[in-house]
Amino acid sequence: MPLIKRLFSPAKQSYFLFGPRGTGKSTWLKGHYPDALTIDLLNPSSLRHYEAYPERLEQTVHGSSAKTIIIDEIQKAPVLLSVVHRLIEEKKEWQFILTGSSSRKLKRAGVDLLAGRAVIRHMHPFMAAELGKDFSLDQALQYGLVPLIIESADILDTLKAYIDIYLKEEIKAEGLVRNIGDFARFLEVVSFSQGAILNVSNIARECGVSRKLIEGYLSILEDLLLSFQLPVFTMRAKRLLVSHSKFYYFDTGVYRSLRMTGFLDKTTEINGPGLEGLVLQHLRAWNDYQKQPNKLYYWRTKYGVEIDFVIYGTQGLYGIEIKNSKIIHEQDLSGLKAFLEDYPEATVVMLYRGGERLKIKNILCIPVEEFLINLKLVPLNEVIQR
Repeated sequence: MPLIKRLFSPAKQSYFLFGPRGTGKSTWLKGHYPDALTIDLLNPSSLRHYEAYPERLEQTVHGSSAKTIIIDEIQKAPVLLSVVHRLIEEKKEWQFILTGSSSRKLKRAGVDLLAGRAVIRHMHPFMAAELGKDFSLDQALQYGLVPLIIESADILDTLKAYIDIYLKEEIKAEGLVRNIGDFARFLEVVSFSQGAILNVSNIARECGVSRKLIEGYLSILEDLLLSFQLPVFTMRAKRLLVSHSKFYYFDTGVYRSLRMTGFLDKTTEINGPGLEGLVLQHLRAWNDYQKQPNKLYYWRTKYGVEIDFVIYGTQGLYGIEIKNSKIIHEQDLSGLKAFLEDYPEATVVMLYRGGERLKIKNILCIPVEEFLINLKLVPLNEVIQR
């Protein structure tokens, strides 16, 4: 596959670039900063070298003519942060770009050392708008959009091996959990919570471990950037709302690879959360790549009235419902109608698997593939109204 232009735009100052493994951080940096000094901490000899003698980084930077210094997978050697801090303080027009696929060790090491001197950016899986005519909704739902996976010669094998990379190189190597088998079981069990409100007690019971251990596992997943939780929208709430967050894997292909399937599983039980997750991973990427990011939520009352996503920011308030069907029935719009009653200033939209734009009871229904393709670095209203 030829090099794909990303919608990601870099910071002008030094910055952290976080993103799960395989999302194209290193590839993008090589193309954007061809003359940069690059230090790859995934290289065992480089890692040993700089962990043993972190001051060598200072000597290396001073000995190079490069003005851009890339340190790949900085979480492998957080001791280098203090050296980077000193070098930035020298104000010699160096730009440091520190990539990472985990924030866990950086949090413990004090990433705040660089607060104000290095901003934070994120890189996500491909967006449909980046792939253009190469985007296939069906393939995205099956295999996801992680560049490492969909650009491989054998997508299915690479997808299956993807989580093993984390289990071996992050979880086991860093000693993050005592029992790899328990954690692997947890990864499968929690996949059934994709797009659902987290019930930690149920997950603990299914895994046969304590609730506290599951809470720790969830924290590890988030620190490794493999999952995230979506909070409930409560601003100016007029109804009793639920309080717990919803769970999502960062990429729908990763979710599909972990979600155990069998004879009794209905396709809708798997594809519905998959489609919901695919839309949300696009919204997260669109949101992070913008200069004026919004906040992402969901909305659900105590009585089960719900819409999948709420986007709130300076550009407006939006409610989005996802329907994994080619046909929209009037009752499918009940959540959006209830949200409009509480927030009449909101713009609401239904995304569905059909092929035509429809307007039902004054609510716009848009083909989900069309919405994803048009989701670029423009206000959401422009995407909806085009």
